[in-house]
Amino acid sequence: MKKTDLEKAKALKLMGNLKARVPARFGNPGEVQSRRERRAEEQKLGLIPFAVKLDQTLVQSVRDLAKAKSTSVDAVVGELLQSALEKV
Repeated sequence: MKKTDLEKAKALKLMGNLKARVPARFGNPGEVQSRRERRAEEQKLGLIPFAVKLDQTLVQSVRDLAKAKSTSVDAVVGELLQSALEKV
Protein backbone atom coordinates (compact mmCIF):
# COMPACT_ATOMS: atom_id res chain seq x y z
CA MET A 1 0.00 0.00 0.00
CA LYS A 2 1.29 3.43 -0.88
CA LYS A 3 1.81 6.07 1.77
CA THR A 4 -1.03 8.20 0.35
CA ASP A 5 -3.43 5.23 0.34
CA LEU A 6 -2.56 4.52 3.96
CA GLU A 7 -3.23 8.15 4.93
CA LYS A 8 -6.56 8.10 3.06
CA ALA A 9 -7.58 4.95 4.92
CA LYS A 10 -6.66 6.57 8.25
CA ALA A 11 -8.69 9.67 7.36
CA LEU A 12 -11.73 7.56 6.43
CA LYS A 13 -11.47 5.66 9.71
CA LEU A 14 -11.22 8.91 11.66
CA MET A 15 -14.22 10.43 9.87
CA GLY A 16 -16.26 7.30 10.57
CA ASN A 17 -15.42 7.52 14.26
CA LEU A 18 -16.37 11.20 14.37
CA LYS A 19 -19.73 10.56 12.72
CA ALA A 20 -20.55 7.71 15.08
CA ARG A 21 -20.07 9.82 18.21
CA VAL A 22 -22.94 12.02 19.47
CA PRO A 23 -21.78 15.40 20.81
CA ALA A 24 -22.68 16.20 24.41
CA ARG A 25 -24.66 19.27 23.35
CA PHE A 26 -27.32 16.96 21.89
CA GLY A 27 -27.95 15.31 25.23
CA ASN A 28 -27.29 11.89 26.57
CA PRO A 29 -27.81 9.30 23.81
CA GLY A 30 -29.18 6.88 26.41
CA GLU A 31 -32.21 9.15 26.90
CA VAL A 32 -33.18 9.27 23.23
CA GLN A 33 -36.55 7.69 22.47
CA SER A 34 -37.32 5.92 19.26
CA ARG A 35 -40.03 7.36 17.07
CA ARG A 36 -42.26 4.43 17.88
CA GLU A 37 -41.94 4.99 21.64
CA ARG A 38 -42.54 8.72 21.30
CA ARG A 39 -45.60 8.13 19.09
CA ALA A 40 -47.01 5.67 21.68
CA GLU A 41 -46.55 8.27 24.46
CA GLU A 42 -48.21 10.97 22.37
CA GLN A 43 -51.16 8.68 21.63
CA LYS A 44 -51.58 7.99 25.36
CA LEU A 45 -51.83 11.76 25.86
CA GLY A 46 -54.46 11.96 23.11
CA LEU A 47 -52.19 13.75 20.64
CA ILE A 48 -52.39 12.91 16.96
CA PRO A 49 -50.40 14.25 14.01
CA PHE A 50 -52.29 16.87 12.00
CA ALA A 51 -50.53 18.11 8.88
CA VAL A 52 -51.67 21.21 7.02
CA LYS A 53 -50.13 23.40 4.34
CA LEU A 54 -49.89 27.04 5.31
CA ASP A 55 -48.45 30.23 3.88
CA GLN A 56 -44.83 30.80 4.87
CA THR A 57 -45.52 34.20 6.44
CA LEU A 58 -48.27 32.71 8.61
CA VAL A 59 -45.97 29.91 9.76
CA GLN A 60 -43.24 32.41 10.58
CA SER A 61 -45.73 34.46 12.61
CA VAL A 62 -46.69 31.36 14.61
CA ARG A 63 -43.02 30.50 15.18
CA ASP A 64 -42.31 34.05 16.35
CA LEU A 65 -45.27 33.91 18.73
CA ALA A 66 -44.05 30.57 20.12
CA LYS A 67 -40.59 32.01 20.62
CA ALA A 68 -42.00 35.07 22.38
CA LYS A 69 -44.05 32.85 24.71
CA SER A 70 -41.13 30.43 25.19
CA THR A 71 -43.29 27.48 24.25
CA SER A 72 -43.58 25.00 21.39
CA VAL A 73 -45.23 25.70 18.06
CA ASP A 74 -47.63 22.81 18.78
CA ALA A 75 -48.86 24.53 21.94
CA VAL A 76 -49.35 27.88 20.18
CA VAL A 77 -51.25 26.32 17.29
CA GLY A 78 -53.43 24.42 19.77
CA GLU A 79 -54.23 27.62 21.68
CA LEU A 80 -55.02 29.53 18.51
CA LEU A 81 -57.27 26.79 17.17
CA GLN A 82 -59.09 26.47 20.49
CA SER A 83 -59.74 30.21 20.73
CA ALA A 84 -60.91 30.33 17.11
CA LEU A 85 -63.30 27.41 17.65
CA GLU A 86 -64.75 29.05 20.76
CA LYS A 87 -65.63 32.13 18.70
CA VAL A 88 -67.53 30.11 16.09
